[in-house]
Amino acid sequence: MSARQKNAVFTASEQKLTESVGAVNLMKRETRRFFMWESKWATLGIAVMLTSCLTFGQSSKISKDLASLPATKSVSVLVQYTTAPSGTNVSTAQTVGGSNGKAIGRINAYKWTMTLSAVTNLLLKDANVKYVSLDRPVQGAMNFAIPAVNADLAASMGYDGAGVGVAVIDSGVNAVADLGGVKGRVVYSENLDPSSSTTADLYGHGTHVAGIIAGNGSSSACSNCNVSFKGIAPGANIINLRALDQNGSATDSTVVAAINRAIDLKSQYNIRVINLSLGRGVFESYTLDPICQAAEQAWKAGIVVVVAAGNYGRDNSSGNQGYGTITAPGNDPYVITVGAMKTMGTAMRSDDLIATYSSKGPSMLDHVVKPDLVAPGNLIVSDLASTTDTLYSLYPNNLVPISYYTSSSNSNSSSTYYRLSGTSMAAPMVSGAAALLIQQNPALTPDQVKARLMKTAYKTFPSFSSYTDSTTGITYTDNYDIFTIGAGYLDVFAALNNTDLAPSTSGSAMSPTAVYNAATGVVSLVNGASSVVWGTSVTWGTSVTWGTSVTWGTSVIWGTSVTWGTATSTGFSVIWGTSVIWGTKTNSDAMTVSIGGDK
Repeated sequence: MSARQKNAVFTASEQKLTESVGAVNLMKRETRRFFMWESKWATLGIAVMLTSCLTFGQSSKISKDLASLPATKSVSVLVQYTTAPSGTNVSTAQTVGGSNGKAIGRINAYKWTMTLSAVTNLLLKDANVKYVSLDRPVQGAMNFAIPAVNADLAASMGYDGAGVGVAVIDSGVNAVADLGGVKGRVVYSENLDPSSSTTADLYGHGTHVAGIIAGNGSSSACSNCNVSFKGIAPGANIINLRALDQNGSATDSTVVAAINRAIDLKSQYNIRVINLSLGRGVFESYTLDPICQAAEQAWKAGIVVVVAAGNYGRDNSSGNQGYGTITAPGNDPYVITVGAMKTMGTAMRSDDLIATYSSKGPSMLDHVVKPDLVAPGNLIVSDLASTTDTLYSLYPNNLVPISYYTSSSNSNSSSTYYRLSGTSMAAPMVSGAAALLIQQNPALTPDQVKARLMKTAYKTFPSFSSYTDSTTGITYTDNYDIFTIGAGYLDVFAALNNTDLAPSTSGSAMSPTAVYNAATGVVSLVNGASSVVWGTSVTWGTSVTWGTSVTWGTSVIWGTSVTWGTATSTGFSVIWGTSVIWGTKTNSDAMTVSIGGDK
């Protein structure tokens, strides 16, 4: 048995996690008021009806979830301005009843507490207001995974991410042994959660994510250990920007503030990557969404932004078979959006399958082609924050037994490693890969990193796969089209061996848009005005980047079970029509963290 195979040995009797309808409903009830990471689901319960007091011109500048609230209800809102807000703009907001004002830099925004009536008056009195939305709640989302994406071969090339800073905007990162301990590679910690002053991971999500990115496996390097739980870039530095509270929740303004802080600290800690294993429902175009706009600012500042796709691939509540469920800010065309694969308990990637819960594109409203990549995200073993964190208290059985990674027969639970599933676990795989590429060539721009990862992705997949939930008996079938797997499966070794350089211009590798032609019934790809990578060239052409998951030049290949406009006309109208917007449905999510998933 090779060292690579030995590091990937799993026992046949390992405990699997399943995602039943009952478990999902329980998580929804527990986290109804939050944006959630991968281990939970959130429900906002917001109607789509606009209040009658708003004119058409005014309502176009007010998010629908805000417009549906009672006119006299005082809420926290984010006011985006066309140009940087001046003292006059601040005074106007105060005059109409705004209070608790706080500037949100880089996206020309202010956070205010005000009523819908006050917002309406503000629009009448201040022409500089671009858009007003609720300060929405947000929440958070190896051993087989590492060889599956060829990351174990990076070390043989001399790359471990050393010197590269990765900002983890999550529930906090504890200085566990795999991250170097107290004086190790968590080089900076700051709390942005207004409900607490600690930088510690009270939820248990951020430490797990950081371990996937940069864990060095020291806790699984004992004399009788036969599996090493190393991260993708075990030499990278972690910048801990705590935005989620002990329940894995936050608000838009907190996440935006964390992104802005990462930009501030970029030079000091060489922050070249931001990991956002979080998401929420899409309420408006990415051009207006405050989290998307903040992510774009980071991208334009030279930071690769990696985002979880979301865990709604099983959602068929509107006949959409999981399509159109990409969460924000994963719907932004600049960022790298990552879906989740299952390693199937082997080190080989040839048998790996898509996780049925992995969200599918295109994005709502803008129809951006997402995800961009897929990576391992199911039953991922990484660092446990502590046995007092929220996730451990809710799901103690997710601890792996000591015998799982040692030659010992000790079946007691490990105090250092924990198993989670979701696209929150897939995103840090790509963040670690980005750190390796940047270590190899520090001159790479975010667009060049994105283009190279997409071009070199592994593109051999089955036509479809199915999984039956043992609890519910429901069978889920996935087709391996462009909206399910994007450009393909992360391949770190291939990316490190590739020397092709996309244009360095910011926005040159923007994800394309899917456009439906009602006259022909064809859905085709359209590149943004500034996108020059996904053209017709031999190096970066559509067929090179996406392989057989898209028929370039004519139409997008859809899964055979999704014949839009015929058998699933309801699903088609949800995604391509204007009558239903996912972010405003009764059962929409904010940011999700879901634990469990496919076996």
